[in-house]
Amino acid sequence: MMYSIAQIKREWQFMLSQRYVLALLLCGLLVSVFSVVTGISEVNQQRATIERLKAADEIDRAEAQEKYDDPGSLAYYTFHLTYASPSNLAFAALGERDIYPWKHRVRMLALEGQIYESDAQNPELAQIGKIDFVFVISALSPLIIILLFHDLVASERNNGRYDFIVSTAKSSFALWGARSAVRFISLYVCFMLPFVVGAVISDTAFIDVLLVSFMCFAYFIFWTLLSLWFGRHSSSAPKIASSLIGIWVLFAFVLPILGDIAINKHIESPDGGDILLVQREAVNDAWDLSIDTTMASFLAEHPEYDYYEELQSGGFNWWWYYAFQQVGDQTAGSLSVQYRHASVAKYESAKYVSWLSPPLLLQRSMTRIADTDAKAAFEYENQIREFHKALRMFYYPELFSSDTFDKNKLESMPQFK
Repeated sequence: MMYSIAQIKREWQFMLSQRYVLALLLCGLLVSVFSVVTGISEVNQQRATIERLKAADEIDRAEAQEKYDDPGSLAYYTFHLTYASPSNLAFAALGERDIYPWKHRVRMLALEGQIYESDAQNPELAQIGKIDFVFVISALSPLIIILLFHDLVASERNNGRYDFIVSTAKSSFALWGARSAVRFISLYVCFMLPFVVGAVISDTAFIDVLLVSFMCFAYFIFWTLLSLWFGRHSSSAPKIASSLIGIWVLFAFVLPILGDIAINKHIESPDGGDILLVQREAVNDAWDLSIDTTMASFLAEHPEYDYYEELQSGGFNWWWYYAFQQVGDQTAGSLSVQYRHASVAKYESAKYVSWLSPPLLLQRSMTRIADTDAKAAFEYENQIREFHKALRMFYYPELFSSDTFDKNKLESMPQFK
């Protein structure tokens, strides 16, 4: 026991004397700090945006409700903010939040167009994505691990110290194990310390911190053992490094790209723009169709309003207007369902690709815990659809009623949560 402690102390002092090792540890610490700081800043910005929009949404809705008295105008001019707040762990894994929209303002019009008309953003920046903590761990940390461990044995062979060190050590395992352990623990702390501080600042659940820490620990172990295995016999450090970097490129880039290409080729999916176009064409064409033609499609979903002929007037009818808005959604409905099913199928298929790519597996696991993956985006979209349906169920009885609308009923209008 005393020998092991002395060996670790000696290896610690030896590591502190190696400037390139300290430089690599400092690089790991700095990129980790940068990713955590930018992640927290991004999450705070998203939350501030949501709070600002919520306040503006309440003011806008109050003005509309004060200005209009009939349900048709109220439904048309009243917007409702929907949003998906980032979780407390989102700072570490922003995931798909820079690709899928996390806020929408919707109203009683056709929904498909409102969903697939996503936020305007710089497409190049969206493609690049954010340098968050999970990216630093999954894509950048293997490079530092390779640089730290690939020549652990080779450098001693090249310097002619290998035989002497091995002969004076109590055991080969104690020598290389102590040196590896000191470097591993130092690097792990440099990467994980900023994350832990960020988790405390973000009030992240303790169990989530433990899960992420364990996954990162296992990931570091994988790359460390891989580096040590490649360098156990060879004396050519450049050859070892080039082989390991080739494996890193294969795992981090080649396999995920090939997997994505194969998935997109195997699973066909309509485009969101196609859904938007079909829905808009159906809505625009409805102006030229007879009321009976539109209502026939509408009544297929809502037969309880088949008395609409009693409400017809010579002018414009709000109930007809919202009926053909829903018919527009119904027309694009099959495409929308195909798109959603294909998106889920692609997400599930990517699971099998991730088992071949440790970086992708780590990213997928952490974004799932942080609730920032594609699955979270699908859940948010389903929440929007449920809310829009609740709005329709609130307004339809009033639109198809000949009674004067009681504005006190607005207090029971559905609210997005």
